[in-house]
Amino acid sequence: MRLLVIEDEIEMSKSICAYMQKNNFICDTSYDFPDASQKIDENNYDCILLDINLPNGNGLSVLNQLKWLGKSNGVLIISAKNSLEDKLDGLNLGADDYLTKPFHLAELSARIETILRRKYFGGQIHVVTDDFIIEIQDKIVYCKDQPIDLTRKEYELLLYFTANKNKVITKEAIVEHLWGDYIYMNDNYDFIYTHIKNLRTKLMQSGCRDCIKAVYGMGYKFNTEKSGQITHGK
Repeated sequence: MRLLVIEDEIEMSKSICAYMQKNNFICDTSYDFPDASQKIDENNYDCILLDINLPNGNGLSVLNQLKWLGKSNGVLIISAKNSLEDKLDGLNLGADDYLTKPFHLAELSARIETILRRKYFGGQIHVVTDDFIIEIQDKIVYCKDQPIDLTRKEYELLLYFTANKNKVITKEAIVEHLWGDYIYMNDNYDFIYTHIKNLRTKLMQSGCRDCIKAVYGMGYKFNTEKSGQITHGK
């Protein structure tokens, strides 16, 4: 998952990024409005952490820009302001949640996870398909009641495919989602094939069907007829 941390307090931004990176998030940073505006225009993020008070601009303008661009990023406002008016302004402009400074990083992480579950899986904590169950909170995948030993990237890849079931996903989109700006440092995407090959092998060895199909010249598709049901429990 890829985050954009828009926060002008550099040390706080570094602390947030360090904590979220330990939780397997890719973090980009912006310290003022012009840079934040450019990053939003050029990139796609799963969630944006947004401070209202920014140098050379206002955080609420970022929400207006997202709305104008038609982007559906999750947005969590983080601000020292605690007035009802500020909260309502942010939520009415499309923010998903509001967290007042100071806050615990564990609570910040929990709020982000909730936004992402709501964005991709209707807020549920279990994703149930014909072949496997993903426990989103625990980051564990089960097939026939047995856990599948996946690496971090394999788990993230499976979750990304499941969230975009029956859609063709380009290699570029996969790299940007899972590796962030690393996309611009690589001349080819052969390493994606290795990760997908390993994921498919582990799923099939556990008794799952082969649902990940290559689409020639385009990318990959998580192709399933009945998969993707989202539920509250097993």
